[in-house]
Amino acid sequence: MDVQRLNPGLSPDGAAAAHSLPRATGNRRIAAGLLAVVVGSLLFVSVQPRLYRAFCEWSGLYDIDRAEQLATSLIPARPVTLEFDANSHDNGLRFRPETASLAVKTGEIVNVMYRVENTRDVTVIGQAVPSYGPQHAGGYVKKLECFCFKQQTFAPHEVRDMPVVFVLDKKLPDDVNTVTLSYTFFEVPAGSVKSSAAPAESRM
Repeated sequence: MDVQRLNPGLSPDGAAAAHSLPRATGNRRIAAGLLAVVVGSLLFVSVQPRLYRAFCEWSGLYDIDRAEQLATSLIPARPVTLEFDANSHDNGLRFRPETASLAVKTGEIVNVMYRVENTRDVTVIGQAVPSYGPQHAGGYVKKLECFCFKQQTFAPHEVRDMPVVFVLDKKLPDDVNTVTLSYTFFEVPAGSVKSSAAPAESRM
């Protein structure tokens, strides 16, 4: 059947042009999509450093970067004596440091353990609050990991060892030769906790 007879107004050139219109429209859509991907990628790259830094500060990874900076500081390291103390605020938690004192150097990563035992027959939820001696030394204790970062739930008679990892800044004043790190566990009122944790296996 002759195409020109069925549609005399449509020449071969006109038919080719008609078929090329959907193809051109599709090409423009693909090009627009690729351009959007490129622009989005550039925007993501531009904000990524700020997002990464915010995430690291929230998660504690940024503290690791700062610890490495402290360790590689040009300020010379010097010896310091660390003393550790623990208290509980009438909540049935038996709380003590595994190490009473430790000789370290500024800029070193220090890892110590505290042990908590719930002496009660019920679950206890507590929050540890740190204090320092002398008080201004706290600004030079850069913690990488600490149980004081969040509330802790202790099953009845559970025993748990919990680490504290930190670095003493090399900028610690020269007149401070002994730093005391103390924690006090306060019980969190039951009403402020959505649900209590199931009893966990005791770790000795």
